[in-house]
Amino acid sequence: MNFIVTSPFYPENFQLFTNRLKQQGFNVLGIGQEPYDQLPQSLKDDLTEYYKVNDLENTEEVKKAVAYLFFKHGKIDRIESQNEHWLNLEAEIREQFNIPGNKPKDLRKVKFKSEMKKLFAKAGVPAVPGKVANKKGTVNRIVKELGLPLVAKPNSGVGSSGTYKLKDQDAVYKFLEEWDEKDAYFFEPYIEDGKLLSYDGLIDQNGDIVFETSLYYHDPTLEVLKYQLDYGYIIQKEIPEKLRAYGQAIVKQFGMKERFFHIEFFENGDDYLVVEYNNRVAGGYTIDMYNYANHVDLFRQFARIVDGQPFETPSSPARYCVAITHRDQNTYAHDEAALRSHYGDRFVFSKRLPDAFSALQGNQFYGILADTEAEIEEIFNYVHQHKEG
Repeated sequence: MNFIVTSPFYPENFQLFTNRLKQQGFNVLGIGQEPYDQLPQSLKDDLTEYYKVNDLENTEEVKKAVAYLFFKHGKIDRIESQNEHWLNLEAEIREQFNIPGNKPKDLRKVKFKSEMKKLFAKAGVPAVPGKVANKKGTVNRIVKELGLPLVAKPNSGVGSSGTYKLKDQDAVYKFLEEWDEKDAYFFEPYIEDGKLLSYDGLIDQNGDIVFETSLYYHDPTLEVLKYQLDYGYIIQKEIPEKLRAYGQAIVKQFGMKERFFHIEFFENGDDYLVVEYNNRVAGGYTIDMYNYANHVDLFRQFARIVDGQPFETPSSPARYCVAITHRDQNTYAHDEAALRSHYGDRFVFSKRLPDAFSALQGNQFYGILADTEAEIEEIFNYVHQHKEG
């Protein structure tokens, strides 16, 4: 089988998808914009061929690359990057070259927040209410209907990019001054001190969930981004049953296959409100944290799923995994050497974060295992302790 990996170089940890596909027996072909000499030798060894384009944003140039690889290697069986940024590009290519997977018509429900809300309702899952605006003239009416504070984010967008917190009327005026009306915006209530968590997993070729996990953020992400607070999240060792039921109903309603998913919720007392469905694995090093918490290799399991093989269920019970960072602008009481010494074999991961993630997440990323909630709080207190003076 010929598998094209879009952008095989970036992000760095996703290079393991290429490696595991090669190990599974796929003929792995890469299309990227980095020079071949920039690729590490391990990635070069895993790729049968690498086609460099000048710009991955140039759809026609990428299609020419796919046509060349099709001519040289035969039918293309899959194309995937695991990156939300390339969802549209890959859908167009699948349609033109008759490659299995999501086509442009399939993406509307996972691209537009307004469309997601309709499917959440069909799934019977309570959702954060919202309204879409295409013009400035409708914003004040929406503000009046939903009340302040609100979150305004692109109706079709990725992550926190372009998101505004509208806490008062002055913030609304500022948003209206900056919005150029080129893209529609979606408005929903801001959940004060809301605990943001997720239901995440992997779906096989039949649309069945074969792996599931959950994470929650230690602090509200918009507050972390705005005030550059210390950052961290926790992979849970047990999924709350109501969250699992909601997540499974949503996955069934969206009807995706052979994909990761990342569904965001707010905790609402003893209930949950769904916020957003993401048609990919959570970003950054989260997949690595899933692996450590669940004693699994999801890079390998994805390759097996594409190959029609069953998911290999881990034999060991899950643990908590605390994903936590340091920011360069802060001076901490305990550096990496101290953390390694303090946590021993529970300290499982250390990587520099790419600049693209640093504004929200920080600069140096760590993964530390825990068995109890008390240990989780100790990790946050110890790692985030600032040096006095």
